[in-house]
Amino acid sequence: AQPAPPGCLHPRRCTAGRGLAMPTAPRILLMNPNSSAQTTRAMLAIAARTLPGVQGWTAPAGPGLLSTMESLAAAATLVAGAEIAPGIDAIIVCAFGDPGRAALLSIPVIGIGEAAALDASGGGRRYAVVTHTPALVSGIDHLMRASAPGGTYLGTFLTGGDPVALSADPVALDAALLAATHRAWTAGAEAVIIGGGPLGDAAERLRDLAPCPLVAPIPAAARRLLRLLQDPS
Repeated sequence: AQPAPPGCLHPRRCTAGRGLAMPTAPRILLMNPNSSAQTTRAMLAIAARTLPGVQGWTAPAGPGLLSTMESLAAAATLVAGAEIAPGIDAIIVCAFGDPGRAALLSIPVIGIGEAAALDASGGGRRYAVVTHTPALVSGIDHLMRASAPGGTYLGTFLTGGDPVALSADPVALDAALLAATHRAWTAGAEAVIIGGGPLGDAAERLRDLAPCPLVAPIPAAARRLLRLLQDPS
């Protein structure tokens, strides 16, 4: 068989014609384990900058913002049991705890939490997570250490306030996340992850205001998936 041409993201879907291979773009599914369709649209807009044509899935039940370990576990069940349309080539699980990712093994799957940890810890950087969901800290800390076991993880730094109320007020959310980022930086973090799929827009807004490099989980996952599809070996 002829090798896939440069730029082909999914060699099995490249077809030949008159001796020339014609690549077909892969079909990517972004799965939002939160039940907010509005949040899914915001996530898709971010991911599409790297993965044009990415499609969306929204959890059919559960809260609009996953904020407890119990809701995260329930979301994992929904993700794992979702019916994936034929022809989907890869999946991004777009909640920071990566719920259900381990059950989706038939095609490439990237979780935004794992992708962010690998990005933030690159080059030996000390890194931390900033988020607004205190009840998820134990899960976040476990995921960070498991995803980048060789990295220097400094822990999770929290905003104050109720996460649902903060999410409804972008100005207050940005201020709270930025203050927590400064605390993480003061503690020695060389990179800070804004930890949460629904915090994707906030991560973009704060990128140029932070005292150290910010890692936005959705773009990190999109880039990692793109590299995986370009070089599956």
